[in-house]
Parts: sequence; C-alpha cells; structure tokens
Amino acid sequence: MKPHALQLYDYHVWANQRVFEHLKELPKDIYHKEIQSVFSSISEVVAHIYATDTIWLWVMSGDSFDEIAKSRTQLRESTKGKGMDEMQRMFFTLSERYKAFFDRQENLDQSISPEHPVFGRLETNFFELVQHVVNHGTYHRGNITAMLRQLGYSGVMTDYVVYLYAMNTNK
Repeated sequence: MKPHALQLYDYHVWANQRVFEHLKELPKDIYHKEIQSVFSSISEVVAHIYATDTIWLWVMSGDSFDEIAKSRTQLRESTKGKGMDEMQRMFFTLSERYKAFFDRQENLDQSISPEHPVFGRLETNFFELVQHVVNHGTYHRGNITAMLRQLGYSGVMTDYVVYLYAMNTNK
C-alpha cells in the first residue's frame, strides 16, 4: 500500500488534472475572463496554485525562505499570460519534480524545521507539508468552481472520495 502522503499528493495531481480537462470543455475565453471574485480570473487561481506548490517543494527541498523570496518574482513571471495548455504542462512537470523528490526520501515522517520570516521556525515533517499543499489546492479548486458558477458554468467534482472511487474502479 502506498504511504498516505503519496496517495494524498496523487489525489492533488488527479484533481488538478480533472479541473484542466473540465476547463477544456468550456469556451476558451473562460480561462482568462476577468470577473469580480476572489481572484480576477481562473488563470490567476491556477497560477497561484502552481506558484504555491512550487514554493512548498522548494521548502521541502531545504531552500530557505530568503532564497525563495529572491525567486518568487521570477516564479510569478513564469506563469504570466500562459495559456491553459502550457499551464497544464507546467503542472505535469512540477508533479514529476515532486515525485522525484518523494522517491529520494526514505521517510516522509522525517522532521524538518523550515524558518519563515514572519511565522518563525516550524517543527514539522514532509507529510504535514504535503497535507498543506493538498489542502491549499483543494481550497483554490473550490474557488475555481465558484468562479465557474458565477460565469454560468458548472464545476467538476474533485472531492477526495471521488478520487478514491476512481482509483478503485481502475484496479
């Protein structure tokens, strides 16, 4: 059986993929359409999830928040104006980087202590940070669903239990 942290991350990848596939079924202008919501467009939400996922991989890899702060602007620029297909490829590449990182870890319960410039030092482990990445993605996929409804379209189910059913039928 796969460690729970890896299963949760697989769920995150699966849910993001479902959102991309659903968005491809809608009119192309929906992705960049400006709306009054939590984010100014669905593309902005997608870019935010991507940037945050990247930052947490850097943290888990041992980069300091000072180092990350220097790369943050460049990270945001890397997503600006990107179309949905390109962002989907970027998410895929990032998921491969996460999986390579996980493959190098002997123990996802290993303690780590990232130090944040505002919040201070956090005594945690890889599993808890993976849980944060997944929760963060779930929250913002909910934003995307709300924004789609605001634009007159339905969202797509990305609940964890839907993932479990999907994985059960693929066995």
